[in-house]
Amino acid sequence: MKGMRLYLIGSATVLILYLVAQYYKPKPTDWSPTYLKEDRIPYGLYVLNQEKETIFPGVQLKTSRLPAYNTLKDQHYQKTNYLFIASSLKFDKLDYQELVKFMNAGNQVFIAAFNLGKMLSDTLKLETSTNFSARIKPYSINFVNPALKAKNGYVFDKGLGDQFFTAIDTSRCTVLGKNNNGDVNFVKYTFGKGALYVLPDPQLLTNYSLLNPAGAAYASKALSYLQPAKTLLWDENSTRGPEESGSILRVFFKHDQLRWAYCLTLAGLLVFVLFEMKRRQRIIPVLLPLKNSSAEFITVVGKVYYQQRDNSDIAQKKINYFLEYIRLTYRLKTLKTDEEFVSSLVLISGAQEETTRQLFTVINTVHHGSKVTDGLLIELNKLIEKFYNQAK
Repeated sequence: MKGMRLYLIGSATVLILYLVAQYYKPKPTDWSPTYLKEDRIPYGLYVLNQEKETIFPGVQLKTSRLPAYNTLKDQHYQKTNYLFIASSLKFDKLDYQELVKFMNAGNQVFIAAFNLGKMLSDTLKLETSTNFSARIKPYSINFVNPALKAKNGYVFDKGLGDQFFTAIDTSRCTVLGKNNNGDVNFVKYTFGKGALYVLPDPQLLTNYSLLNPAGAAYASKALSYLQPAKTLLWDENSTRGPEESGSILRVFFKHDQLRWAYCLTLAGLLVFVLFEMKRRQRIIPVLLPLKNSSAEFITVVGKVYYQQRDNSDIAQKKINYFLEYIRLTYRLKTLKTDEEFVSSLVLISGAQEETTRQLFTVINTVHHGSKVTDGLLIELNKLIEKFYNQAK
């Protein structure tokens, strides 16, 4: 027990020290492109979420973790903007059809994504690419509209703004932005009373870009193309995925420190179990002592004889056992139980002569074939017991 207590205390101490060390260690910058509105990392959307009232005054925000089809089906939205910011989109035919109905009703959709997905790319006839040479000498991007166009353009580092469209259908779309190389990087499609805006670089709307004055100006102007609306649908199905399960373990696996602590705890428990299996002695089975069934056997035999009512047989067996006792104890022959035998037995055994003579009188009566009644059998048994008590 003492060893087990020390083991548990040691394991708990190591686990606590590990958690404290993980908690206070310097955290490196997380450059993961999450595009989540609560993330403050460079490629999160915390700043955009905080400034939504400035960009979309009076709008009501609704976050959707469902595909576009499930979000829009039978909802009949009016004066609503739908915002998609993600690395890639996976629209199917039903999603696209609902988006078209949504825009035909006068609503607008803004998409910022590197990969539009096969369905949307083929339908809109859009192909995207990246200008890798711009990493050495960054390109500037700008708007086509003179009212929004910056004098020197917008220049970003870390590859922001390097994406552009290599193929577009100019008969269907309106070019809204280009880079200084003449490549299109912002387009608009008209659907009925609504519109679809497509930007090939979602990082232009992230914290890293918006904390730069040029990035904040570009993002606000790009999003200003969306008409004033009452509702803003913010898609998180493309970034966060569908609704998560309610299991508490998802919290552990979401954070590296908790995940490692969980794994170490399981490993410690496994080691503890293996250690205890080897150390502890197996349970010794309880062996019950052998039961003395002699009394039960005698009871059963007695009941059998009682039911058969064969007094002669019982008397004969008692006589045989008694004579065997005389032969073994007093070394006397019992072939003849005459006067000489009785006198010798009285002399050797020390039993009273009267008792001995009465006993052998009854024995001779049984030997001569007389009917053994219950009374005679009882008398025989009493005389034998009386002899045993008197004999030496």
